[in-house]
Amino acid sequence: MSMLTPPGMGGQYRITGDKYPRMRRPRGRRRLVFAVIASVAALGLIGWGTLQLIDVFTGGGDKASAAGPKADCAAKTSPSATATTTAAKTLPKPGQITVNVFNATPRSGLAKETADELKKRGFRIGDVGNAADAYDKKVKGPGILLGAKTASGAALPVLNTQLSGAELKTDGRKKASEVDLIIGTGYSALTKKEDADKALAVLAKPRPAPSTTKKSC
Repeated sequence: MSMLTPPGMGGQYRITGDKYPRMRRPRGRRRLVFAVIASVAALGLIGWGTLQLIDVFTGGGDKASAAGPKADCAAKTSPSATATTTAAKTLPKPGQITVNVFNATPRSGLAKETADELKKRGFRIGDVGNAADAYDKKVKGPGILLGAKTASGAALPVLNTQLSGAELKTDGRKKASEVDLIIGTGYSALTKKEDADKALAVLAKPRPAPSTTKKSC
């Protein structure tokens, strides 16, 4: 038996010379390494997929919100050339309005003076005199403009351009083209003709209604 022969190994297992039998690694360790690598790769794929799902459910909302201002910017409001207010179409001209002028103040001659000025401005004049007991010396402001309910969007606002601060009221009369101007104790004079004309022009001017159109930002 050679000295290189391990104890218990004799006969055909005798080792001679300087060559040794090859020792193979256990296959179980190699399989374990492959299993670990496969597990790491699988965990990586699962983590990446999870991040993608989070981005879809959260990042998508951020993108949508980020697109919000752009979408709002795309919607621009521009006036429509054909749309006008109903009031502008139905406003009567001063010559189509009959004004009854009544004085509810202690000052004499105020009703006639005011009626004459309104006539110069193109209004038709009806009755002129003292106010009824219901209003006599009971109107503290510049005056009251009184007319039919249908005159609230027609004759009354037109006459109101001539007397700033007047109170507009309606009653049960039927004729919309005839209104009363009851002069109050706060009255000093009619609105200056230049200012009244400007106010009347603004009132009669058709006002375009806003319409939404799409424009790129």
